[in-house]
Amino acid sequence: MPIVHDWLARRAALDPDHAALVDSTRGSRRITYREWDGAASRTAAYLHHVLGVQRGDRVAVLAHNCVETLDLLFACAKLGAILQPLNWRLSTTELVGILADAEPAVLVYGPELRAQVDTVRARAPFVRHWLGLAEPDPAERSFITERDAAPASSLPVLELEAESPWVLCYTGGSTGVPKAAVLTHGSVTANAVNTVVSWGLTSDDVAVLNAPLFHTGGLNVFTLPLVYVGGASVVCKGFDVEQVFELIHQREVSLVFGVPTMFIEMQRHARFESADFSHLKLLVSGGAPCPLSVFERFFTKGVAFKTGYGLTEAGPNNFWLPPSDVRRKPGFVGVPLFHVEARIEDERQPGDVGELLLRGPHVCAGYWRRPEETARTFVGGWLRTGDLALRDGDGCFRIVGRSKDLIISGGENIYPSEVESVLSGHPDVAEVAVIGVPDAKWGETPRALVVLRGGASLTAESLLAFCDGRLARYKMPRSVRFVEALPRTSAGKVDRRALASAHSLA
Repeated sequence: MPIVHDWLARRAALDPDHAALVDSTRGSRRITYREWDGAASRTAAYLHHVLGVQRGDRVAVLAHNCVETLDLLFACAKLGAILQPLNWRLSTTELVGILADAEPAVLVYGPELRAQVDTVRARAPFVRHWLGLAEPDPAERSFITERDAAPASSLPVLELEAESPWVLCYTGGSTGVPKAAVLTHGSVTANAVNTVVSWGLTSDDVAVLNAPLFHTGGLNVFTLPLVYVGGASVVCKGFDVEQVFELIHQREVSLVFGVPTMFIEMQRHARFESADFSHLKLLVSGGAPCPLSVFERFFTKGVAFKTGYGLTEAGPNNFWLPPSDVRRKPGFVGVPLFHVEARIEDERQPGDVGELLLRGPHVCAGYWRRPEETARTFVGGWLRTGDLALRDGDGCFRIVGRSKDLIISGGENIYPSEVESVLSGHPDVAEVAVIGVPDAKWGETPRALVVLRGGASLTAESLLAFCDGRLARYKMPRSVRFVEALPRTSAGKVDRRALASAHSLA
């Protein structure tokens, strides 16, 4: 059945003069829905009539957050083309692999990433057009100059089904080429509907958009749901803690999403204690388990800080924690959203831990050109998330960790995220990861890899003493190693495989 695919045209017709974007990369320029739809339509006409982009063609973008990436997103929607947002943190070898995976016809790139593009260009012959976002440069083609100079042209009449692909969003793997989840027009729409009706978003809401647009978090936690309901986003090049505090201070935003690292940085900042968060509707963490100490500091300031749960393959918005449970159940993600089904595999009673399975129209259509992995992950209509979760007697879900990260010590299950949450509460700890290491007696025991805050001096004995009374004895790390930094995957998450490889020996 055909689906409304041109969201901007529809939103521009419904509320043309409402603010849609605030472009903080260009001096807080305000863009209405009428103006944004016009820019996306010009982009679509240029892609189609000048560059020859057809329905189903891939259009890649390698850039820090900018309005042009959002123009390309909705231009692809108007044409039935598929956006391939590229992770600018990847090595050139990884970029070559991802480009070969999707074979885009067009690649648009930011000026700060020109060196990477120059390196990969010769190894991606299928890309017909390479276009820079910098000011006009004789050495390269300018996307903005060419688009704005192209004659106005009508777009082809198009009907798209809900199953039609819209975005190839890559999961962050620690080995090999990351997989691309195929986000369809139907799955993106369902996530927007779920978010708007379950989280209570309205056209008055404004979100900080500083999560990278190559991640589903940047695209789909708030950005696209706000377009659906007619709200606005402040487009930021990236995370800048001072900028976030200023937006909150000026009451420019009502919605803030971030990963735990961002909120930890906010709490370390000098402005945290004096900051007034009272006007914010939602302050949501996602992407990784959030330490309990972060919740506690926000609660002390009267902030209803909560954590969400999602993944590239589903949503990413899946749960809602009712306001009455926020302080009572820190760390819980809550109950499923309106059109989301969730269950715990092999659950027999509340509190049983098992793999979390998800089902609903918000789930992606599988992995791009990966039929075997699609078949393993999407089984009987359910998405096997690979995450371990439990459900309490009230029906609220809590994520306890990845199944592959589970430590089994003497027959007892130890979830690294629980141990990390306690260790992160020590004032001298900047970051921590817990891995399992072989043990002749217990099979495995937990080891803590700790990054200290600048200028801090901490011994393993002091840290373990801090755990005493906060963790069961069997959960306490048997060893501690201090490291300069934790390795990261291309998605910016802690690379536990690399940690295990480097630190699992005695």
